[in-house]
Amino acid sequence: MDARIRGTVMPVLEVALEPGDRLIAEAGQLSWMTDSIRLSTSTRGAAGGVFGAVRRAMAGAGLFMTEYTAHRETGQVSFAAKLPGQILPLQIGKDREFLVHRHGFLCAAGDVRVALSFQRRLGAGIFGGAGFTLQRLAGDGYAWVELSGEVIQYNLAPGETLRVHPGHVGLFDASVDFDITMVRGVRNVLFGGDGLFLAALTGPGRVWLQSLTITNLAHSLLPYLPIPGVESR
Repeated sequence: MDARIRGTVMPVLEVALEPGDRLIAEAGQLSWMTDSIRLSTSTRGAAGGVFGAVRRAMAGAGLFMTEYTAHRETGQVSFAAKLPGQILPLQIGKDREFLVHRHGFLCAAGDVRVALSFQRRLGAGIFGGAGFTLQRLAGDGYAWVELSGEVIQYNLAPGETLRVHPGHVGLFDASVDFDITMVRGVRNVLFGGDGLFLAALTGPGRVWLQSLTITNLAHSLLPYLPIPGVESR
């Protein structure tokens, strides 16, 4: 198996599969593939089997996983980024697990399991009421994740805490303690304009933050979207 990331602002992950290689991704992630690639869709790859897949689906992630294999000869499967940003490769192992935001998991090779790790509803003010969800990548193998905008890394020392708007949380080591906290102060809550909640990330471990959030992108595009029943000029 050979993987490479092509492009800059809207990167594409290309994975070359030899016969016998196996790659899993959430259903609907495929961009293009060669004729020798065969795919099979099931709940395989989700930790916890069918019940684990249902939990992930209820949290807003995909219910099904698609398995890609090469039939008789080498083939290639490609996944394009959905938003401007970066695709990051990760090596998963016994002592190397990660938590990634709900839409961050792209694909994985080897014995990598994807499970729902954290879920909390944050109200309509953030994420349209869908809440905040993290998925855990565990097992043994390789995974690729998609983060939006520029990616900023921090290495947190033991006990060091970073408070982050939830939408900017992209990825972090499983050793990092995670919690959702409310913004302190009545005036900050009512007039601060930064939302009611912040994610508290406490070391030790590495944190990857994404500069582009879905809500900020949606708010930026809203003035340019057509209004039903109003003729544009």
